[in-house]
Amino acid sequence: MKKIVLLGLLITSAATPALAISRYNSMSFTCGQAKAIIDRERAVIMRHPSSRVRNMTLYDRFVSDSNACDSGYYAYQDYLPTKDRSDCPVYTCRPSTDFDRHDLLLIPH
Repeated sequence: MKKIVLLGLLITSAATPALAISRYNSMSFTCGQAKAIIDRERAVIMRHPSSRVRNMTLYDRFVSDSNACDSGYYAYQDYLPTKDRSDCPVYTCRPSTDFDRHDLLLIPH
């Protein structure tokens, strides 16, 4: 029984690093540095200040392109505050069904 438990723990601990995602503070980097990190790692969590609520910290996942998104999601341009810019252009994942409803309506003539 001990061998089975130890084997299970070994398998679990070996798989854990593959699930890890790096976390950074966006205000520690320039826009170029933040984009380089995202491109290099394909997906990261960035901590950043909220633009709407004072003294609130947000955590968002930013990706290099749509290939870093799950199936059914696409890369959508968003903006991240950094040390040198308040609006550094980056990408987040959005559901493919998140299009404007007018784009989906087909009106017969």
